[in-house]
Amino acid sequence: MEDFSPEMIENARKLFAGPCDFMLSVAALKQLPDAALPEIAFAGRSNVGKSSLVNALTGRKTLAKTSGTPGRTQQLNYFNLGQRLYLVDMPGYGYAKVSKTQRDAWTQLVFDYLRGRPTLRCVFILVDSRHGLKESDLELMKMLDKAAVQYRIILTKSDKSKASELKSLSNKIIATLKTHAAGFPDVIITSAEKGQGLEECRAVISSYGA
Repeated sequence: MEDFSPEMIENARKLFAGPCDFMLSVAALKQLPDAALPEIAFAGRSNVGKSSLVNALTGRKTLAKTSGTPGRTQQLNYFNLGQRLYLVDMPGYGYAKVSKTQRDAWTQLVFDYLRGRPTLRCVFILVDSRHGLKESDLELMKMLDKAAVQYRIILTKSDKSKASELKSLSNKIIATLKTHAAGFPDVIITSAEKGQGLEECRAVISSYGA
């Protein structure tokens, strides 16, 4: 498990205790804001808990819109974190019950952004702890490897799994990450509901805004 110094934890706490404001929603690359600040993107399958994690990290229950309906987030949603970083809540992938045209448009937007954004520092790939890595996650990992964009695996909804299951899944994912060039070889286990792992996520994000 990754170690974070007390100083890193405290700096992250201060950053996330400050302002975090919704900026804009982006439906096409030409709408992207100027590449002025480092960006951390939250990616993952539909309904994996991206918006819930953004809300939990910032301590704001309604900053990012959440929904029980997969596929609700259809654009890149930008949030300005203390004029230090942009957090980007991305459309979910792997959801079948939308039109193929719509799904293809989301996929193209996501992939074009991830491959070509110069200020993108890290992608948090969120994975439901009950389901583990799916083929669509592995495809994204391969694409980020090829684009040389660093990423981390964040397990979500840990409160819905047993500790033994989480440990086994984490070890399995870490073994997989060791075969991927751009993947950080560790896993952060989180629960937006219970607060687990939020401190660690904040410390990682804060380190990119130094």
